[in-house]
Amino acid sequence: MNDQRPVKRPPSLLERAADMFGLDPAKNAATIDVSKLPPEPEKKAKKAKAKEAPADVLPPEAPVVEAAPAVEPAPAKPSPRKEIARAAPAIVPNRQGTIDRERLAERGMVVPGAPVTGIAEEYRIVKREIIRNFAGTANRPVVPRGHRVLIASANPGEGKTFTAVNLALSLAVEADHDVLLIDADIAKPSVLETLGLKEGLENGPGLMDALADPHLALGDCLIQTDIPGLKVMPAGAQHMHDTELLASARTETLLAQLEAGAPGRIVILDSPPVLAASPAAVLAGHVGQLIMVVRADQTLESALRDAIGLMGACPHIQLLLNGVKFSPGGRRFGTYYGQGGAS
Repeated sequence: MNDQRPVKRPPSLLERAADMFGLDPAKNAATIDVSKLPPEPEKKAKKAKAKEAPADVLPPEAPVVEAAPAVEPAPAKPSPRKEIARAAPAIVPNRQGTIDRERLAERGMVVPGAPVTGIAEEYRIVKREIIRNFAGTANRPVVPRGHRVLIASANPGEGKTFTAVNLALSLAVEADHDVLLIDADIAKPSVLETLGLKEGLENGPGLMDALADPHLALGDCLIQTDIPGLKVMPAGAQHMHDTELLASARTETLLAQLEAGAPGRIVILDSPPVLAASPAAVLAGHVGQLIMVVRADQTLESALRDAIGLMGACPHIQLLLNGVKFSPGGRRFGTYYGQGGAS
């Protein structure tokens, strides 16, 4: 038997709208008496009044914020080292000396004014690295006190004085810098002998005399060479308390006096061998750069590690390999300048 009752269908959209909004779809008229609706809540009425308020009237509690005055960036500060160097007149050496160029040539060293050689080109590379460290570049931070460079080696005979003198001679021709070469190997000084300046100058005062006597005129402790950009300070008289004097505040004061009036000055110190004399480790605390000379086929790795461990007071340590007979890169600096014909 079939059920004939009509199927109840879901309400249409119009019918649902009528239930929600009080509309009769057939008569298109409201089915809800609007007059009988409750009033709007008080909260909605306040919002409506706020919207009707004039736009140019601020609420009484709204703070008025004034624009802060523009702050101009501070100008870049000049180098403190250069400002200090300009604050006092430069010390003028009271002694003069002529470098023995024949002696330099015989020993295979850099010869001022001579044609460019392989050794001269090698030290050009070394000095450029040193200058970059204290002058600063776009991708390299400035090494504090980097204009002070200590040349050392683990043991005697590995080439530290050879390196110190060659580096000083190479730097002395720089247009923006001059060089003060200090012989700090008190026990066995050899800078004057290497340069050929010993005749008549070896008995004069030097570094240790200036440290022991603060009233000594520093001009008497300096030698002006015949290269305008190179001055030399000998080691001076030996002193039984050399390490203690070098470790004192007097050394820092002395170096500052030697830099006064010369903002572009580079100070090169020839150190005693690190494993043979205690002053080397003390000197490391007064410089910004240390070049540790390593003799090829002679310096032991263990000795080099011990020496570097003692020189930890210097913030920037580099190695220089001396006495190399073969270059893996095949560099032959100096030969280009001696070739004739087209380049």
